[in-house]
Amino acid sequence: MTGHELKQLRADLGDAIGRPLSVADMAKLCGLAADAGANMIRRWEVTGPSKQVAEQLRVLAMASDRHPILDNFNIFDRHNVPETERPARREAFREQMRDEVRRRLG
Repeated sequence: MTGHELKQLRADLGDAIGRPLSVADMAKLCGLAADAGANMIRRWEVTGPSKQVAEQLRVLAMASDRHPILDNFNIFDRHNVPETERPARREAFREQMRDEVRRRLG
């Protein structure tokens, strides 16, 4: 994940939960203290985050419709899920991810 992608993810997650996210909010999502973590997020928005943080953010990115549901989370396209139910299940999953983002923000 590049710095530009991290900035875009902040905007996408903000759109997904219905409010803009600050750099302190992004720090909370990464498990950093809001004050000190904000400086780290600003640096990462230039250089890109570490691999571990990028993977964590890719999971949270599924809250946004602009990001794909990762293969290891995609249980909706299996043969035992009727095609007519798949869109509703995907949306329910994304809503769960939005709730997780809101929970982490407090």
